[in-house]
Amino acid sequence: MKFLKWFLIVIGALALLFYFVAMPYLKEQTKKISPQKTAVYNMNGIDLHVSYSSPFKKGRVIFGELVPYGQVWRTGANEPTVVINGSPVNIMGQELPAGEYSLWTIPGKDEWQVIFNKGIPPWGVTILSGGKETTRDPKDDVIQITLPAIKLIEEVESFTISFEETGALYLCLDWDKTKIRIPISK
Repeated sequence: MKFLKWFLIVIGALALLFYFVAMPYLKEQTKKISPQKTAVYNMNGIDLHVSYSSPFKKGRVIFGELVPYGQVWRTGANEPTVVINGSPVNIMGQELPAGEYSLWTIPGKDEWQVIFNKGIPPWGVTILSGGKETTRDPKDDVIQITLPAIKLIEEVESFTISFEETGALYLCLDWDKTKIRIPISK
């Protein structure tokens, strides 16, 4: 009985040590490999702020291998990508109310599903799955749309989120030789 008590105390102490020391250290190290970036748009009554981690290609095959087709991706590295909008916006006929959202995608060879979710989990994937399972809860999805995957001629080394205005406003996701354009309006 005494052994069991000490065993449980040691296990509890190790779990706390992992949670409060090892996890923050691991998060800091991963941000050196995939730096935190932001994209901001504040014009025409639209106020958007996107925070994401930007992994690098480094000679790897990205879509279909590193990021599998048909599976939910946290859309970047480390924590989920977070979109903050100061006022409601319209995305392909669907209203995204003002607030904070996580951005998830399901890449496909020819088209992608883009998901705005009201839950923002502390990490984008489960540790026990080795990064293969995301922490997104589908019941918190606010918007889910399907968009064509645009093939780029030039390779994009670092995953990049940006805003593009070409007659309309788009939130763009670029990496490797793929671009996704999410139309946004007031």
